[in-house]
Amino acid sequence: MERQSTYTATATIDEHGILTSWSEGAERLLGYDSPAVVGRPATALLAADGSTARRIVAGRERWNGTVPLRHRDGRLLELGVLAHRRTSAAGVTDWLVVSAVTARPQPPRGEPLEEWTFLQSPFPLAIFDGDLRLVRANRRMEHALALPEAAMRGLRLPHIVPGAASEETDRSMREALESGRPQEAQARLGPQLGRTAVLSPLKDAGGRVRAVCLSTEAPAPDSTGRQRPPGESGSRVGSAADQARAAQELGEVTVPRLADVMAVDLLDSPRDADEDPASGPVVLRRAALRVVPDDAGPAYGTGVGEATVCPVDSPPAQCLAAGRPLLYETTDPVVAEWAAADPGAAWLRASGARTLLAMPLLVQGSTLGVALFGRRPGRGSFGPEELRLTQEFTARAAAGIRQARSYTRARTTTMALQQSLLPHTLPEQAALEIATRYLPAATRAGVGGDWFDVIPLSGARVALVVGDVVGHGIRASATMGRLRTAVRTLADVDLPADELLTHLDDLVLRLAADEGSADPAAETAGGIGTTCLYAVYDPVSRHCTLARAGHPPPAVVTPDGAVRFVDVPAGPPLGLGGLPFEAIETELPEGSLLVLYTNGLFEAREHDIDEALDKMFTALGRPAQSLDALCDHVLTALLSHRPDDDIALLVARTRVLHEDRVAAWELRNDLTDVYRARHLVDDQLTAWGLEEAAFTTELMVSELVTNAMRYGRPPIQLRLIHRDATLICEVYDSSGTTPHMRRARIFDEGGRGLLLVAQLADRWGTRHDRVGKTVWAEQSLAEG
Repeated sequence: MERQSTYTATATIDEHGILTSWSEGAERLLGYDSPAVVGRPATALLAADGSTARRIVAGRERWNGTVPLRHRDGRLLELGVLAHRRTSAAGVTDWLVVSAVTARPQPPRGEPLEEWTFLQSPFPLAIFDGDLRLVRANRRMEHALALPEAAMRGLRLPHIVPGAASEETDRSMREALESGRPQEAQARLGPQLGRTAVLSPLKDAGGRVRAVCLSTEAPAPDSTGRQRPPGESGSRVGSAADQARAAQELGEVTVPRLADVMAVDLLDSPRDADEDPASGPVVLRRAALRVVPDDAGPAYGTGVGEATVCPVDSPPAQCLAAGRPLLYETTDPVVAEWAAADPGAAWLRASGARTLLAMPLLVQGSTLGVALFGRRPGRGSFGPEELRLTQEFTARAAAGIRQARSYTRARTTTMALQQSLLPHTLPEQAALEIATRYLPAATRAGVGGDWFDVIPLSGARVALVVGDVVGHGIRASATMGRLRTAVRTLADVDLPADELLTHLDDLVLRLAADEGSADPAAETAGGIGTTCLYAVYDPVSRHCTLARAGHPPPAVVTPDGAVRFVDVPAGPPLGLGGLPFEAIETELPEGSLLVLYTNGLFEAREHDIDEALDKMFTALGRPAQSLDALCDHVLTALLSHRPDDDIALLVARTRVLHEDRVAAWELRNDLTDVYRARHLVDDQLTAWGLEEAAFTTELMVSELVTNAMRYGRPPIQLRLIHRDATLICEVYDSSGTTPHMRRARIFDEGGRGLLLVAQLADRWGTRHDRVGKTVWAEQSLAEG
């Protein structure tokens, strides 16, 4: 058998960067057999460091580019690869990496006119050879798939666009290749492609099928005026304008084909089938008006968006009451009277229509409004076939209007829910200067579950959180709210970053079990697959502790303008269970920027992940007057349109509490040293000019130090922190026992210390470290 000159190498890599499968093509390409590489880190095959692989993980759902790989014999191979991020129904995520290896020459180009026709066609076109490997793709197809031709050349369709739709289309291409007859596949290969793919065999001069051409319709922007079936949504749906667009499309399809003039008037609230017909005038709002020739002016009366009141005996009201089409002659008294008196019927007089057809907009038992079609003299009345077509087009428009209205309500509800769950104002704290941005998605899928949060902690520290719930809509927003509340609760007990994510992972598993039992079909029940990044910054030590659950790593901009990623171990997304999270600690110089974001920032269609990262790094490295201006620079650099996925962006500039604002002492484990502790506190407060706070502070310090000596273990340390108008006192001991307030009886000699601290302090609590604990109390100097 003749050895193929083109083959495909494939491999799969799990979220931890471990190779999990290795094809024969991959073995042929790099010389390693499957047992030699499966189970090993994929970065071991790179001829450079692992930054490229980490960039892929830190990016979006797909990446393409050139990767330097090392052959088993030591040769360096620069290979173009295409990588797809896949998530199973069980929430397991991996990467499918494919590379086409071909020794064939470039396919011949045609004559200039033919080449221009192919490249500049308004329809997406792609040509696949006899092995069903892509050899050509025009510009429209490149744009629709967001991939250059070079990245797709030599690959089968299922490797370019993995999924059931591409598998079905691939089978239809095989049939076209073998039968020599055109085929159609009812499969949508992407959001920018139509629902039907036409597969045409391409034959040589002798009639032999040499290739297959795949063509499909690409939805054009609404502004072009291209005709589409009424009710088919464009790239912008869900606003009032989209309801009007579905109504306008009805006019584009029916005028002049079926009528000379038409108008669509909608009820403000749909009327259900079981509701009694209106006994009085009906209020309708004009959604569309179309006339041929297109000379609708003031003489046509009520404009789009304006309301009109239709008498109960007018044709629109009668049609809505009857719930079926009604046909009139404009000479009928009821029509003539309505046309003369109602400004909403001025279009009927101005157009000179002789026949009027009133068609209710009905969908799923609800009445949305009425469509009115007029014919001028000379065309005759509507025949049976024309009535059928008009009714069919009207029904499709009604479905589109209802869909747009439903989406509007759902999006409005989801946005309101999400806005109520996100922080309205940032809490006051002195450790960080912070600016944030949140941009909801502008897609049909709806608003997602991205969130951010800023949580003040004890000891002047601050926690930063950014997360991304899988999915869109109300369920994603509700899950986001539950997880945000859980993070705040866990942060309040001062859990370390990795332990916090572990508890959050357990919570997601429990939520998924509860929701899964109620709705087994729910793919994102309980937030499985949610990613999260949790960071805690300490302005005293300048240390930042970070842990992440499958979330993109944060970026840091040092005061000298250098930009880098913080190498935080990835960790699995939440809800997988049984896998560890790892925290790292890094020191940040004063004035450093810490940048947290969600992956929607990198999912613009115009550029790949490497280009997006370069743009972000450039924007972050540019001087900006403020953090708000810096956020705007980043968004402007990466976005040219409303995002396809939610974007949360948080930028924080570090501040430092210098040594003159912090005092710390080591104490002996001896109750007689309590007096020394009070004396040290008094001297320090005098040095800070806080004599008025001395009495209260000495009482709290006395009780906390006494408790540590009686019930804790050495070493015992005392620390005071003066932060703006706040004074914090902390006592550390190496015991892990948490102190609790108790109700002392009348004759008890002790048991009132923590009760006294709770009354004197604004806030107090216990913070557990890896070894030991710190009991802290915070008081407001303004109130003192």
